[in-house]
Amino acid sequence: MGLPLLRPRSTMTDAFMTINQLSQQTPFTTKDGSTIRSILDQTNAPVQNQSLAEATIPEGQHTERHYHKLSEEFYFILEGAGTMEIDGEIHSVSPGDAILIPPSSWHQITATDRLRLLCCCAPPYSHEDTYFVTD
Repeated sequence: MGLPLLRPRSTMTDAFMTINQLSQQTPFTTKDGSTIRSILDQTNAPVQNQSLAEATIPEGQHTERHYHKLSEEFYFILEGAGTMEIDGEIHSVSPGDAILIPPSSWHQITATDRLRLLCCCAPPYSHEDTYFVTD
């Protein structure tokens, strides 16, 4: 048997596989103020139950403190350093740290050095499921 046909590592979709290249995803600002690039979500893949994005937060900046009624989130720190606050508990975070943010938990991440992290949400991230003190 021959090797499977290889395609370029751009966006590739067929009945069984979707592969999105991070560098080809357009950055946008979320409702909490972070800049993200959706890697896999309902806007660029046949995603049903979760979303995956890369977020960046400049040194000295932070997301607005918020919560999601429905989404459980994972953050995975790739680069930089900062502090993570969940429901009043604050810890330092650095590359290799994985953070669980349960639904309805108030949270905020602050960058002491420019942060780059992966964010996974289930169900998928939506602006409509992001709430602030004023909501």
